[in-house]
Amino acid sequence: MSNSAVGVVLAAGAGTRYGSPKVLAHDGLWLRTAVQALREGGCDRVVVVLGAADTAVPDEATAVFAPDWERGMSASFTAGLSAASDAEFAVVHVVDTPDVGPEVVRAVLDAARETGLARAVFDGRPGHPVVLARRHFDAAATSASGDFGARNFLRGRDDVSAVECSQWATGIDHDYR
Repeated sequence: MSNSAVGVVLAAGAGTRYGSPKVLAHDGLWLRTAVQALREGGCDRVVVVLGAADTAVPDEATAVFAPDWERGMSASFTAGLSAASDAEFAVVHVVDTPDVGPEVVRAVLDAARETGLARAVFDGRPGHPVVLARRHFDAAATSASGDFGARNFLRGRDDVSAVECSQWATGIDHDYR
């Protein structure tokens, strides 16, 4: 798939601070919103990484299970990258940023198609989605640890395009009800 992009929704966590798995939040609205943002934002397909909760995913997505989800976001991240291994780009998103829509995804994906690495920033604050070209998948997966997915891999790099997206969303993740 030339120039293809796979959206990866990280949704495997138990949502301990939130009080329940966020993939189930608002009767699945956050999940549907994340999948829709990725599809309408330019992803050819979408995978949803599940773990603590096993739930149906929207028809336009495929579920992937992270058996070691209790290790933290790194488990979801590596499972998602593995599921996206046939694509040129992985668009990594989280289920708990419900105001991030297709405009944000499209802007970050477009930047990554130029540079290979891009992430959304909101008022200068790093957020999601993060887009990685396939050539970065192995190094990013290797650097993932505990509750950190791509954070360690991205830290200190000067080749990451920071795409300001606050004109479309806050990018705030919801850790508490």
